[in-house]
Amino acid sequence: MLADSLERHGFQVERGEIFGILGPNGAGKTTVVECLQGLRRADGGSLRVLGLDPRDHAAEIRRRIGSQLQESALPDRIKVWEALDLFSSVVPGGRDWAAAMEQWGLASKRNATFGSLSGGQRQRLFVALALVNDPEVVFLDEMTTGLDPASRRVAWDLIRRMQDRGTTVVLVTHFMDEAENLCDRLAILNDKRLIALDTPSGLISGHTTTVRVLFSTDQTDLTWLDSVQHVTAVQRTGDHVKVEGTGPVLAFVAAALVDHGIAPTDLRVKRADLEDVYLALTGTGGSA
Repeated sequence: MLADSLERHGFQVERGEIFGILGPNGAGKTTVVECLQGLRRADGGSLRVLGLDPRDHAAEIRRRIGSQLQESALPDRIKVWEALDLFSSVVPGGRDWAAAMEQWGLASKRNATFGSLSGGQRQRLFVALALVNDPEVVFLDEMTTGLDPASRRVAWDLIRRMQDRGTTVVLVTHFMDEAENLCDRLAILNDKRLIALDTPSGLISGHTTTVRVLFSTDQTDLTWLDSVQHVTAVQRTGDHVKVEGTGPVLAFVAAALVDHGIAPTDLRVKRADLEDVYLALTGTGGSA
């Protein structure tokens, strides 16, 4: 069971950090955040949010957290100010919704309907609604799914601004660049088990040492590259060559290329990234 696995290999989110949760479809990401919010009852294990068990104190926890769920939506005809006013009215002691509207760049869209908003504007509204009760912790479940690149960048800025306000952010995502750029630490789930927990850089350095050297050449015979020190594999597609290796492989490959009369102008190195680690740990070939 997911709860049993997390109990044996649990995690703790530190105050003020952006904590990411990664995993393939069906790994249990959404289940975890729904259990933490008291939206789903865990079948075992130990859960605490702000010191409270969501199975017994769900109502109190919800007053102190914010949430943007995976399937967030509003009626198309509701206006921006109406949505903020509605959410603010059900939270005693919440923030002034007009100030929240201004802070999140929605003042010019005050009277716009939800259905008329762009993807980035909708995300701004969802963030404002999630923060209208001035939460200590906010849960964001695949917040940027379906957004174009520009809107995703807007969402990233919003998430960083949440942290700057002192809010703890728990972020479920399936974008590796998002996790690597935003998160202070990451938990990777697979088959309903916690399989890795570290900073993005710690995961990368701790689980892979592969270095890729990339360049282009029209020279046909490159079999000698296999014998270059630190080289573990050579792949070629047309004029494009990818050499995989470890340690100082770039220096050895560069020297060997010059020795063979090749001086590519596009010689570059690509070190392992979070996606490489994720695929190695989960054994998946698709997205999270």
